[in-house]
Amino acid sequence: MGEAVARFWREIPQRYNLIANKCTVCDKIFFPPRDACPYCRRKSIGKMKDVKLSGRGEVVTYSVVHVAPENFEEQVPYVIAIIKLEEGPQITAQIVDCDVKDVHIGMKVEQTFRRIQEEGYTGAIYYGYKFRKAKT
Repeated sequence: MGEAVARFWREIPQRYNLIANKCTVCDKIFFPPRDACPYCRRKSIGKMKDVKLSGRGEVVTYSVVHVAPENFEEQVPYVIAIIKLEEGPQITAQIVDCDVKDVHIGMKVEQTFRRIQEEGYTGAIYYGYKFRKAKT
């Protein structure tokens, strides 16, 4: 079962590349990708095009986590932020590589690829996107 979970995790391109999709009817971009545009509805079916996002954006709001869920206790305190990407979508992600006191609304950030979690008995390590302060 562990291998099936690990394979499923690896086969989700959005975990590694920030792949979104764009409605070719109204040009709105969605992350994670959707089968149809919620604005254009039926007109967009079959007209959603994959796009790779830049991975750059800014912090809209954030929270500092002091009491973590199971398997994340060693990371506290850490920051979870809502990030507005340059292309428009807003996503939730962890901010890494800076002191929690340095995070602020409007901070420019960029995507980085990091370990998210390790599966206990199998030792499978899951990776995905997080964000760090942007290098100018």
